[in-house]
Formats: sequence, C-alpha cells, structure tokens
Amino acid sequence: MINELLETAILAAKTAGIILKDGFGTNFRIDSKVGKNNLVTEFDYAAEKSIIETITKKYPNHRFLAEESGNSGSTSEDEIIWVIDPLDGTVNFAHSIPIFAVSIAAMQNGELLCGVIYHPMLDEMFYASKGGGAYLNGNKITVSDSEDMHTSLLVTGFPYNVDKNPYDCVGTFVKIVLNGIPIRRLGSAALDLAYVACGRFDGFWEADLYPWDVAAGVLIVQEAAGKVTKYDGNKFEIKDVTILASNGKIHNQIKDVINQ
Repeated sequence: MINELLETAILAAKTAGIILKDGFGTNFRIDSKVGKNNLVTEFDYAAEKSIIETITKKYPNHRFLAEESGNSGSTSEDEIIWVIDPLDGTVNFAHSIPIFAVSIAAMQNGELLCGVIYHPMLDEMFYASKGGGAYLNGNKITVSDSEDMHTSLLVTGFPYNVDKNPYDCVGTFVKIVLNGIPIRRLGSAALDLAYVACGRFDGFWEADLYPWDVAAGVLIVQEAAGKVTKYDGNKFEIKDVTILASNGKIHNQIKDVINQ
C-alpha cells in the first residue's frame, strides 16, 4: 500500500511542478494572507487543485490538509490524510527566485507513511517511505557525516511575523550566529529538510511552522538516517511549533546552543 501511495504522491508532485515551472517568471496575480509578506499566487491554488485531483482519482475517500484549502475530504479519523504544500517558497516564486518546492506527505493515525519534495526548477525529486529509505531521483541518500557543529553548514527560516519574535526566533538565530557557524536561509522549509536529508546541509532549525511545511521533509530526513526533534530534544510531531533536524551527530550540539 505504501508504495502505491508514494507513486501517487510522486505523480501529483510532478504534475504540480509542471504548473509551477510554466508559471515561473510570468505575470500573475499575487495576494496577501495574514502576516507581512505572507503571499499567495494563482499558481499556489492551481498546483494545489492539481495535486488534490490527482490523488482523489486514485483514492476518492482520503482526507486532505492543504495550505490553501485547509481540511477536506473524508471525515473518517482512520482514513489516510494527505498533507500538502503546493508551493513552499511562494515569496521566492513571486520574486522570480527559482527556489521553491512542492511538498506532499501521506499519514495515518499520526504516522507518516510517505513523503515527497519536488524542486521543479532543478527536476529534483526527493522521496521516502516508512522503512524504505530516502531517495533523490532514484538514488539513495543519507545525511552528512559532520561531527562538529562549528564546521557544519546550517539552514533556518523566519516566520512571517518575525517582528513579533515568536518562540524567540530572533534570539535563537543570534545564539547560533555568535557561535560562528555558517548559516543559509533559502526561504523553503521543505527544501531545507530535503537538503539535510541528502547531506547538503548538516542541520536545520525553525519555529512557528505548519504541518504542510514539514510533514514530507521530516520523514525524508528520518529515512536518510537523520534525526528530527523539537528544540528540547523530545519527539517531534508535525503539529509541534519548533523543529530541529540534523545528521544526528551534531544534533545535541545545536540543541544545547538553542537552549542556552
């Protein structure tokens, strides 16, 4: 069953990716949601509609938790739920910066079954299934082997309401910076997690994210032999408000700095 779910997720991501790639750099409508610079475009909606249609054709009774349309589908609590971000990195997309992704995960009773993150501009498909490992375009991936936080490359992001400093996100950033650690900020939590999974980044932290931002990426990191927790080191659930993902070897080092 999981393999069929994964195949469907990959197909849905590819189809949505075509929509996004075709729309990239064109003239399109941009609207604002709640929060500064919290944008949504017509392609967010079009990609999400395409994903839901692709999945519904195969699984008409499944549920959906999607960024733009919220909850929909079956009301059965036992049914599989698809967690979807049709365009993670909307601000980048709106500014013609080619760093964004489609993120799709399937879960049941709180357990992640499969996850897909697709970067359409590079045609990079990251995917994983529970117990099946993590892959990039058919090649198995694993996290990096960096053992020292100070020689690692980390990545993070900021919430749209960063001016309110939720969960002391600014203070946490300063703590890491003052340790002299190189940091990047891509503007897509899904890609941040995918890049940790394949070893491009050694660790990622962020606060105030939503389930659709992280669901697929969490499973991909875990299946790539990485580690994902909350800031305090306890088990991460997709509705948690802080996330720390790493290669595992530097996890406690980052955690200790965050919790100073």
